[in-house]
Amino acid sequence: MPDVQLKVGTFTKSLLIHLARESGLLQTAGLDVRESSVTSSPDQFRSLADGEIDLAITSPDNVLAYRFLSKNPLGRILPVEIVSAVDRGLGLSLCLAPSIKGTDDLRGQIVGVDVAQSGFAFVAFELLKRAGLNDGDYEIAALGSTPRRATALINNECAATILNAGNELRAQSAGCTIVSSVSEIGPYLGTVVAAFHTEDSEKMAARRRFADALLETSREIVAGERNPEVVEAAMSLLGLSEADARAHCECLRDQTNGLVPSGRVDPASITTLLELRHTHRPSAELEGVLDRLPEFIIEQALE
Repeated sequence: MPDVQLKVGTFTKSLLIHLARESGLLQTAGLDVRESSVTSSPDQFRSLADGEIDLAITSPDNVLAYRFLSKNPLGRILPVEIVSAVDRGLGLSLCLAPSIKGTDDLRGQIVGVDVAQSGFAFVAFELLKRAGLNDGDYEIAALGSTPRRATALINNECAATILNAGNELRAQSAGCTIVSSVSEIGPYLGTVVAAFHTEDSEKMAARRRFADALLETSREIVAGERNPEVVEAAMSLLGLSEADARAHCECLRDQTNGLVPSGRVDPASITTLLELRHTHRPSAELEGVLDRLPEFIIEQALE
Protein backbone atom coordinates (compact mmCIF):
# COMPACT_ATOMS: atom_id res chain seq x y z
CA MET A 1 0.00 0.00 0.00
CA PRO A 2 1.57 3.33 -1.02
CA ASP A 3 1.88 5.86 1.79
CA VAL A 4 -0.81 8.51 2.08
CA GLN A 5 0.51 11.76 3.52
CA LEU A 6 -1.50 13.28 6.36
CA LYS A 7 -0.62 16.65 7.86
CA VAL A 8 -1.71 16.95 11.50
CA GLY A 9 -1.79 20.19 13.50
CA THR A 10 -1.13 19.88 17.24
CA PHE A 11 -0.65 22.29 20.16
CA THR A 12 1.66 19.99 22.13
CA LYS A 13 3.81 17.34 20.46
CA SER A 14 1.72 14.16 20.34
CA LEU A 15 3.08 11.18 22.22
CA LEU A 16 0.50 9.01 20.48
CA ILE A 17 1.71 9.96 17.01
CA HIS A 18 5.33 9.47 18.07
CA LEU A 19 4.69 6.05 19.61
CA ALA A 20 2.46 4.90 16.73
CA ARG A 21 5.27 5.81 14.36
CA GLU A 22 7.93 4.10 16.49
CA SER A 23 5.92 0.88 16.73
CA GLY A 24 5.32 0.77 12.98
CA LEU A 25 1.55 1.16 13.25
CA LEU A 26 1.47 4.21 11.00
CA GLN A 27 3.68 2.53 8.42
CA THR A 28 1.51 -0.59 8.48
CA ALA A 29 -1.51 1.67 7.95
CA GLY A 30 0.16 3.11 4.85
CA LEU A 31 0.42 6.59 6.34
CA ASP A 32 3.12 9.23 6.17
CA VAL A 33 2.10 11.51 9.06
CA ARG A 34 3.60 14.99 9.22
CA GLU A 35 2.99 16.75 12.54
CA SER A 36 3.18 20.53 12.78
CA SER A 37 2.78 22.81 15.81
CA VAL A 38 0.02 25.42 15.78
CA THR A 39 0.18 28.60 17.83
CA SER A 40 -3.52 28.86 18.77
CA SER A 41 -6.92 27.34 18.04
CA PRO A 42 -7.81 30.05 15.45
CA ASP A 43 -4.48 29.31 13.74
CA GLN A 44 -5.27 25.59 13.80
CA PHE A 45 -8.73 25.94 12.28
CA ARG A 46 -7.53 28.49 9.75
CA SER A 47 -4.95 25.92 8.67
CA LEU A 48 -7.70 23.30 8.34
CA ALA A 49 -9.80 25.69 6.27
CA ASP A 50 -6.85 26.55 4.02
CA GLY A 51 -5.86 22.91 3.50
CA GLU A 52 -2.49 23.38 5.22
CA ILE A 53 -3.34 20.50 7.56
CA ASP A 54 -5.64 17.51 7.05
CA LEU A 55 -6.39 16.76 10.69
CA ALA A 56 -6.38 18.65 13.96
CA ILE A 57 -5.77 17.22 17.41
CA THR A 58 -7.85 19.69 19.33
CA SER A 59 -10.50 20.35 21.97
CA PRO A 60 -14.01 19.15 21.07
CA ASP A 61 -15.21 22.56 22.23
CA ASN A 62 -13.36 24.01 19.24
CA VAL A 63 -15.40 21.71 17.01
CA LEU A 64 -18.59 23.06 18.59
CA ALA A 65 -17.44 26.65 18.15
CA TYR A 66 -16.38 26.42 14.52
CA ARG A 67 -19.22 24.11 13.48
CA PHE A 68 -22.12 26.00 15.07
CA LEU A 69 -21.16 29.51 16.20
CA SER A 70 -21.16 32.30 13.63
CA LYS A 71 -19.17 34.53 16.00
CA ASN A 72 -16.23 32.12 16.38
CA PRO A 73 -12.73 33.66 16.10
CA LEU A 74 -12.66 33.15 12.32
CA GLY A 75 -16.15 34.59 11.88
CA ARG A 76 -17.46 31.77 9.70
CA ILE A 77 -19.04 28.35 10.09
CA LEU A 78 -16.75 25.47 9.09
CA PRO A 79 -17.81 21.88 8.19
CA VAL A 80 -15.62 20.33 10.88
CA GLU A 81 -16.37 16.98 12.52
CA ILE A 82 -14.95 14.66 15.17
CA VAL A 83 -13.18 11.58 13.82
CA SER A 84 -12.21 10.06 17.18
CA ALA A 85 -11.99 10.84 20.88
CA VAL A 86 -8.43 10.95 22.22
CA ASP A 87 -8.33 11.83 25.94
CA ARG A 88 -10.20 13.22 28.93
CA GLY A 89 -8.00 16.23 29.58
CA LEU A 90 -4.62 14.72 30.51
CA GLY A 91 -4.32 16.52 33.83
CA LEU A 92 -6.11 19.69 32.70
CA SER A 93 -5.70 21.98 35.70
CA LEU A 94 -5.75 25.56 36.87
CA CYS A 95 -2.17 26.54 37.66
CA LEU A 96 -0.71 29.58 39.43
CA ALA A 97 2.56 31.38 38.68
CA PRO A 98 5.47 31.07 41.13
CA SER A 99 4.77 34.60 42.43
CA ILE A 100 1.12 33.77 43.28
CA LYS A 101 0.46 32.08 46.62
CA GLY A 102 -3.25 31.35 46.21
CA THR A 103 -6.36 32.14 44.21
CA ASP A 104 -7.14 35.11 46.48
CA ASP A 105 -4.02 36.77 45.03
CA LEU A 106 -5.46 36.63 41.50
CA ARG A 107 -7.67 39.70 41.87
CA GLY A 108 -6.55 42.27 39.32
CA GLN A 109 -4.01 39.84 37.87
CA ILE A 110 -3.69 38.39 34.36
CA VAL A 111 -5.20 35.00 33.56
CA GLY A 112 -3.71 33.55 30.37
CA VAL A 113 -5.90 31.69 27.87
CA ASP A 114 -5.60 30.42 24.30
CA VAL A 115 -8.44 32.69 23.21
CA ALA A 116 -11.23 33.90 25.48
CA GLN A 117 -13.88 31.98 23.52
CA SER A 118 -12.14 28.58 23.74
CA GLY A 119 -13.04 25.50 25.76
CA PHE A 120 -9.96 25.48 27.98
CA ALA A 121 -10.65 29.14 28.80
CA PHE A 122 -14.13 28.20 29.98
CA VAL A 123 -12.61 25.55 32.26
CA ALA A 124 -10.35 28.23 33.73
CA PHE A 125 -13.26 30.61 34.23
CA GLU A 126 -15.34 27.91 35.92
CA LEU A 127 -12.56 26.82 38.27
CA LEU A 128 -11.90 30.47 39.14
CA LYS A 129 -15.62 30.99 39.78
CA ARG A 130 -15.63 28.03 42.14
CA ALA A 131 -12.69 29.64 43.94
CA GLY A 132 -14.76 32.80 44.45
CA LEU A 133 -13.55 34.87 41.48
CA ASN A 134 -16.00 36.28 38.94
CA ASP A 135 -15.75 38.15 35.64
CA GLY A 136 -14.03 41.46 36.27
CA ASP A 137 -11.99 40.19 39.21
CA TYR A 138 -9.09 39.43 36.87
CA GLU A 139 -7.81 40.38 33.43
CA ILE A 140 -7.82 37.97 30.49
CA ALA A 141 -4.93 37.76 28.03
CA ALA A 142 -4.83 35.61 24.88
CA LEU A 143 -1.44 33.89 25.04
CA GLY A 144 -1.90 31.08 22.53
CA SER A 145 -1.18 27.36 22.80
CA THR A 146 -0.70 25.40 26.00
CA PRO A 147 3.12 25.17 25.80
CA ARG A 148 3.30 28.94 25.26
CA ARG A 149 1.05 29.56 28.26
CA ALA A 150 3.16 27.24 30.40
CA THR A 151 6.28 29.24 29.57
CA ALA A 152 4.44 32.51 30.25
CA LEU A 153 3.26 31.19 33.62
CA ILE A 154 6.74 30.01 34.61
CA ASN A 155 8.11 33.44 33.71
CA ASN A 156 5.38 35.22 35.74
CA GLU A 157 4.02 36.80 32.55
CA CYS A 158 0.55 35.75 33.69
CA ALA A 159 -0.69 34.92 37.16
CA ALA A 160 -2.74 31.84 36.25
CA THR A 161 -3.64 29.66 33.30
CA ILE A 162 -5.04 26.24 32.44
CA LEU A 163 -2.48 23.58 31.51
CA ASN A 164 -2.40 19.89 30.60
CA ALA A 165 -0.60 17.19 28.60
CA GLY A 166 2.56 17.35 30.71
CA ASN A 167 2.76 21.14 30.59
CA GLU A 168 1.19 21.32 34.04
CA LEU A 169 3.93 19.04 35.39
CA ARG A 170 6.68 21.10 33.74
CA ALA A 171 5.21 24.24 35.27
CA GLN A 172 4.88 22.65 38.69
CA SER A 173 8.53 21.60 38.64
CA ALA A 174 9.44 25.22 37.83
CA GLY A 175 7.69 26.52 40.95
CA CYS A 176 4.10 26.91 39.78
CA THR A 177 1.17 25.55 41.80
CA ILE A 178 -1.65 23.30 40.62
CA VAL A 179 -4.79 24.35 42.50
CA SER A 180 -7.75 22.58 40.87
CA SER A 181 -8.65 20.14 38.11
CA VAL A 182 -11.27 19.82 35.38
CA SER A 183 -12.35 16.56 37.02
CA GLU A 184 -14.04 18.72 39.68
CA ILE A 185 -16.44 20.04 37.03
CA GLY A 186 -17.76 16.77 35.62
CA PRO A 187 -17.18 14.22 32.84
CA TYR A 188 -14.86 15.87 30.36
CA LEU A 189 -13.42 15.21 26.92
CA GLY A 190 -10.17 17.07 26.44
CA THR A 191 -8.95 16.14 22.99
CA VAL A 192 -10.30 14.72 19.74
CA VAL A 193 -9.12 14.13 16.20
CA ALA A 194 -11.05 16.55 13.99
CA ALA A 195 -11.24 17.15 10.25
CA PHE A 196 -13.35 18.81 7.59
CA HIS A 197 -16.29 16.70 6.43
CA THR A 198 -15.59 14.89 3.19
CA GLU A 199 -17.34 12.42 0.90
CA ASP A 200 -13.98 11.32 -0.55
CA SER A 201 -13.76 7.63 0.36
CA GLU A 202 -9.96 7.54 0.16
CA LYS A 203 -9.61 10.49 2.54
CA MET A 204 -12.15 8.97 4.90
CA ALA A 205 -10.30 5.65 4.88
CA ALA A 206 -6.93 7.32 5.56
CA ARG A 207 -8.38 9.27 8.49
CA ARG A 208 -9.89 6.09 9.90
CA ARG A 209 -6.56 4.27 9.65
CA PHE A 210 -4.86 7.16 11.43
CA ALA A 211 -7.44 7.15 14.23
CA ASP A 212 -7.20 3.37 14.56
CA ALA A 213 -3.40 3.56 14.86
CA LEU A 214 -3.72 6.10 17.68
CA LEU A 215 -6.40 4.01 19.39
CA GLU A 216 -4.29 0.87 19.25
CA THR A 217 -1.42 2.86 20.76
CA SER A 218 -3.80 4.16 23.46
CA ARG A 219 -4.90 0.63 24.30
CA GLU A 220 -1.28 -0.47 24.65
CA ILE A 221 -0.50 2.48 26.94
CA VAL A 222 -3.57 1.97 29.13
CA ALA A 223 -2.69 -1.74 29.44
CA GLY A 224 0.79 -0.77 30.69
CA GLU A 225 2.55 -2.31 27.69
CA ARG A 226 4.45 0.82 26.63
CA ASN A 227 5.54 2.39 29.93
CA PRO A 228 9.29 2.66 29.16
CA GLU A 229 8.62 4.15 25.71
CA VAL A 230 6.06 6.59 27.13
CA VAL A 231 8.48 7.82 29.77
CA GLU A 232 11.29 8.21 27.25
CA ALA A 233 9.02 10.05 24.79
CA ALA A 234 7.64 12.35 27.50
CA MET A 235 11.19 13.31 28.45
CA SER A 236 12.37 13.91 24.88
CA LEU A 237 9.22 15.45 23.32
CA LEU A 238 7.78 17.35 26.28
CA GLY A 239 10.99 18.23 28.10
CA LEU A 240 9.89 16.54 31.33
CA SER A 241 12.14 15.20 34.04
CA GLU A 242 12.07 11.45 34.52
CA ALA A 243 9.84 11.80 37.60
CA ASP A 244 7.40 14.06 35.75
CA ALA A 245 7.47 11.77 32.72
CA ARG A 246 6.47 8.85 34.94
CA ALA A 247 3.66 10.95 36.43
CA HIS A 248 2.49 11.81 32.91
CA CYS A 249 2.53 8.13 32.01
CA GLU A 250 0.22 7.42 34.97
CA CYS A 251 -2.04 10.27 33.87
CA LEU A 252 -2.35 8.77 30.39
CA ARG A 253 -3.53 5.51 31.96
CA ASP A 254 -5.98 7.15 34.38
CA GLN A 255 -9.66 6.45 33.60
CA THR A 256 -10.86 9.90 34.70
CA ASN A 257 -8.20 12.10 33.09
CA GLY A 258 -6.38 9.88 30.64
CA LEU A 259 -6.71 8.31 27.22
CA VAL A 260 -9.97 7.10 25.67
CA PRO A 261 -8.92 3.77 24.11
CA SER A 262 -12.38 3.19 22.63
CA GLY A 263 -12.24 6.44 20.68
CA ARG A 264 -15.91 6.98 21.51
CA VAL A 265 -17.41 10.37 22.36
CA ASP A 266 -19.77 10.12 25.33
CA PRO A 267 -22.77 12.50 25.47
CA ALA A 268 -22.08 13.29 29.16
CA SER A 269 -18.79 14.94 28.25
CA ILE A 270 -20.39 16.96 25.45
CA THR A 271 -23.01 18.03 28.01
CA THR A 272 -20.23 19.35 30.24
CA LEU A 273 -18.80 21.39 27.37
CA LEU A 274 -22.22 22.82 26.53
CA GLU A 275 -22.92 23.68 30.17
CA LEU A 276 -19.58 25.51 30.42
CA ARG A 277 -20.43 27.53 27.33
CA HIS A 278 -23.95 28.20 28.60
CA THR A 279 -22.48 29.56 31.84
CA HIS A 280 -19.62 31.62 30.45
CA ARG A 281 -20.54 32.44 26.82
CA PRO A 282 -24.20 31.52 26.15
CA SER A 283 -25.43 31.31 22.57
CA ALA A 284 -28.80 30.34 21.12
CA GLU A 285 -26.91 28.74 18.22
CA LEU A 286 -25.96 25.83 20.52
CA GLU A 287 -29.52 24.99 21.53
CA GLY A 288 -30.39 21.40 20.70
CA VAL A 289 -26.81 20.45 19.77
CA LEU A 290 -26.89 17.45 22.10
CA ASP A 291 -29.64 15.98 19.89
CA ARG A 292 -27.54 16.54 16.77
CA LEU A 293 -24.39 14.57 17.62
CA PRO A 294 -24.40 12.58 14.35
CA GLU A 295 -24.10 15.88 12.47
CA PHE A 296 -20.57 16.50 13.76
CA ILE A 297 -19.33 13.16 15.12
CA ILE A 298 -18.70 10.35 12.65
CA GLU A 299 -20.55 7.09 13.29
CA GLN A 300 -17.48 5.13 14.47
CA ALA A 301 -16.85 7.71 17.21
CA LEU A 302 -20.38 7.87 18.60
CA GLU A 303 -21.01 6.11 21.89
